[in-house]
Amino acid sequence: MSYDVDALARRLTGELRGEVRADSLGRALYATDASNYRVVPDVVVLPRDEADLVATLALARDAGAPVALRGAGTSMAGNALGGVVVDVSRHLDRILEIDPVARTATVQPGVVLGHLVSAAKAHGLTFGADPSSASRCTLGGMIANNACGAHSVAWGTTADNVRSLRVLTAAGGEARLDARDHLAAGGASADPEPALAEIHAAMERLGREHATLIGRRFGTFSRQISGYALQHLLPDRGVDLARLLCGSEGTLATTLEATVALAPLPPAVVLLTLGFPDAVSAARSVPTVLPHAPLTMESINATLVERLPDDTRRAAEAAGLPEGRMWLLVEIGGEDAQEARTRAAEVAEAVRDGIPGTTAAVVTDPAAQAVLWRCRRDGTGLATRRADGAEAWAGWEDAAVPPERLGDYLRALEELMARYDYSGASYGHFGEGCMHLRIDFDLVTDQGVRDYRSFVEQATDLVVSLGGSVSGEHGDGRARGGLLERMYGADATALFAEVKRAWDPQGLLNPRVIVDPPAVDVALRQHGHAQGFPERTTLAFSQDAGSFAQAQRRCVGVGKCIQTSGGVMCPSYQVTRDETHSTRGRARVLFEMMEGDVITEGWRAEEVRDALDLCLSCKGCVGDCPVNVDMATYKAEFTHQHYRGRPWARPRSHWSMGWLPALAKGAALAPGTTNALMRSRLAGALKRAGGIAADREVPAFAPRTFTSWFSREHTPARGEGRTPVLLWPDTFTTHLAPEVGRAAVAVLEDAGMEVHLPRGPVCCGLTWVSTGQLGVAQRVLRRSLTSIEPALRAGATVVGLEPSCTALFRHEAVELLPGDERAILAKAQVRTLAETLAEHAPGWEPPQLDQEAVVQVHCHQHAVLGFDADRALMERAGVRAEVPDSGCCGLAGNFGFEAGHEGLSRQIGERVLAPAVRGAAPSTAVLADGFSCRTQIADLTERRGRHLAELLAEGLSAPADRRA
Repeated sequence: MSYDVDALARRLTGELRGEVRADSLGRALYATDASNYRVVPDVVVLPRDEADLVATLALARDAGAPVALRGAGTSMAGNALGGVVVDVSRHLDRILEIDPVARTATVQPGVVLGHLVSAAKAHGLTFGADPSSASRCTLGGMIANNACGAHSVAWGTTADNVRSLRVLTAAGGEARLDARDHLAAGGASADPEPALAEIHAAMERLGREHATLIGRRFGTFSRQISGYALQHLLPDRGVDLARLLCGSEGTLATTLEATVALAPLPPAVVLLTLGFPDAVSAARSVPTVLPHAPLTMESINATLVERLPDDTRRAAEAAGLPEGRMWLLVEIGGEDAQEARTRAAEVAEAVRDGIPGTTAAVVTDPAAQAVLWRCRRDGTGLATRRADGAEAWAGWEDAAVPPERLGDYLRALEELMARYDYSGASYGHFGEGCMHLRIDFDLVTDQGVRDYRSFVEQATDLVVSLGGSVSGEHGDGRARGGLLERMYGADATALFAEVKRAWDPQGLLNPRVIVDPPAVDVALRQHGHAQGFPERTTLAFSQDAGSFAQAQRRCVGVGKCIQTSGGVMCPSYQVTRDETHSTRGRARVLFEMMEGDVITEGWRAEEVRDALDLCLSCKGCVGDCPVNVDMATYKAEFTHQHYRGRPWARPRSHWSMGWLPALAKGAALAPGTTNALMRSRLAGALKRAGGIAADREVPAFAPRTFTSWFSREHTPARGEGRTPVLLWPDTFTTHLAPEVGRAAVAVLEDAGMEVHLPRGPVCCGLTWVSTGQLGVAQRVLRRSLTSIEPALRAGATVVGLEPSCTALFRHEAVELLPGDERAILAKAQVRTLAETLAEHAPGWEPPQLDQEAVVQVHCHQHAVLGFDADRALMERAGVRAEVPDSGCCGLAGNFGFEAGHEGLSRQIGERVLAPAVRGAAPSTAVLADGFSCRTQIADLTERRGRHLAELLAEGLSAPADRRA
């Protein structure tokens, strides 16, 4: 559509209170969703309130501009791309009312489902349709796509739970639509509101004239989501415009407000896990299970489980995942726990009787249930990479067939995939015949795209032959719109067009979705992506075939990083709620940098620099993102390339904090003088010169370094039978917190180890990596590995005390120095203190501390190292650890010290960590192994954080009766 984009952007900017973005960065952020498609928007609008939303649509209508309403952008079919993209998730996010008597909630379209579920839970209620993206998907988007979820087998789809909608028509009229079965006066039809009178009459006419076609092809089973839900126009049922709009993908009207039903939570729930040798066997169990009225019947396959992080997979097996290659997670409710267990046992027995070889486990512990549900919930992202690192995509993602035909579908689909030599990971809603798949399509090359289109067309024919739907949950969008005629026939798609014209004569609401769709292979974001972009990088990107472009394709937009609570990822987004500062947003901007038509300056692009500015390099995304997007590494590479050959352009903080290890050596010559200088009248000028925030107190350098104490004052424990270990003297421990090093030596020696330090100064290069000075980092790391090479080749364990430095050896070192055998050895041999004690001194009895503790887990430990060994050690030592879901402390090495970042840094720390520390009893220890974490705690509270080594060493020095 042709219209004056600049003029519309100016009018929107002048007349709205919300944010309007027509700049390259803003447009780049919204060029994709969670699908395979890319359509760059002309303008992006974030309305401040409903009045802004109404005004946006009016201005767009006057300009003749197409509009796509958008919630969290988690659509997997390309449902809301291009034109004027209106993001309602930022401000139109209020729960207006919860009525526990009527069991309803009234919400704005941007309300996140997880927030509604939390609010309803206080009344013993929930929302019945709960997709795995519940922590970020919005009710407006769910209505648009008629979202379903794990519990829809019991409580129905979103459409089944809509009671009324207040909408804005394409012509600008406002009206309230009640779902037909919830009209007043015993279900009697009410006269339509004036804004809908003509539309209502047109829908009644179409329902009468096409009743035979509609009755035969629409509403045939619960997961027939594709196209318009024309069954709601049939004369014998009465026109139900509210339900017609559910699943219309924003092409007919705009939701301003919705009232939805809430379902009562069962008093008790158990999780029955059923294991099968293959998917077809699992499908055969569906008719057996459904009569028992399960709350869920969800599948995951072995391919998906094998891609889980090691600790998650082990936890799932421990939680009750039985033997098998395909599993069903079947929730069973009851009036009490005993009834639920009894019912679950009955289901398990019935399935085992009908399908030999079935395994089963009844899981009652809520924590164990949560572990198993994580396997299913993270499937969307996990399935996008094969075990060998090859890419897999959503191109044939959520077709559904009647549940009794599911086994036939899966068997035939396997044969079709084999003909194309495709493989994939699956998960889905077996109870309703809906399967989600990630298949290793080649969407990059021309031939690969031709094969992809041929495959999905044949798969469509298969589904149609079984009475199914090409979309069983996520709508049609660009992924399936072009398949609708194969599914429904030309007469039905012509009827879709008549419906569209009646509601939206100008065709401005989300055009080319459902009606007049493009072919499924048009606008694929992967196709030809980054052609001509210089791929030379300093880091190896070994997990992505050495390709920076492939690394960026990891982000498929599922949006786990835009949840506003829980986990480490993404701390800056959790405070700002700005897409720019999410992991997904940054990945998109890097993607667009390589694409080159919106962001055109490549590595020199200031838009990319700005988007990465508030990335804390916390690595939370490495652990929390289902596909392990590693934004800290991408930022390090970009920053290195951005300032390559331009050292004068670097921020001053890169010189002051990036070179901290070198500066610390100088400070060690006269620590007293250095400390006095940083607290004198000159401190302000020195901070400004170093790009350090004026109100951040620079940590004091120790009067004696840890290495000096070890070589001059400590008498090492030596002797036969002791296990030699090499303690890594990182910069923070050596120069700023030597008490941690001394405590670690005491603990290791008490555990029967012989502690050594490297000969000469060493450094892992972390501060140079985090500031994108990768050439220096390589030289520093290479020199340090040379220093400890004899110990590495002898098989010695290297004990790390600072989590960020330890994680560098376990994660970045092999990327900085690809092919360096010493880096490979270090990755395997560098261990945390707790890991070292568990592996080399399993019989050691730690001091019995009988101590409560609030524990801040360092982000890099969470993402790379894991916390299991520390938790086990604390339990053995009698430390009752409370680990708040605080995420990043907010300081994150140099980030929180940099001028301009200090405010956000403290906001992140105040989100959970600081209140948790302040709320702890004075007798409760505050544990934080990370120097940054301890520094932030000291800055925000009156408490001092300690390293676990300090707490253990303190117990060792206690009288013997207290250690018993």
